Amino acid sequence: MNYQERILKILKSSYSSEKSSILSEKYNIVTFKVLKNAKKSEIRDSIKKIFNIQPKSVKTLTIKGKQKKYKNFSGKRKNWKKAYIIFEKNQNIKTMKNIE
Repeated sequence: MNYQERILKILKSSYSSEKSSILSEKYNIVTFKVLKNAKKSEIRDSIKKIFNIQPKSVKTLTIKGKQKKYKNFSGKRKNWKKAYIIFEKNQNIKTMKNIE
């Protein structure tokens, strides 16, 4: 897979929660689920390519999977990566629920 193909596959979906909706309204920050091995520079390039907007900055964090138990079976949810994309005040981005 070359770099251009990877750029298009980095963003998995937009992420919506109470915190992310407050950040979006107040500070113009959009939240995405991204590939676990994605770098900040790749995420920035992906946003630039898909939405034609240059982000101000990108912040990432890895969410650890929770231990879950169902009846007699125990298991673990997968770890995943979340990216906060910060835009300038005058920039606006229309996100979709599912990028793929």
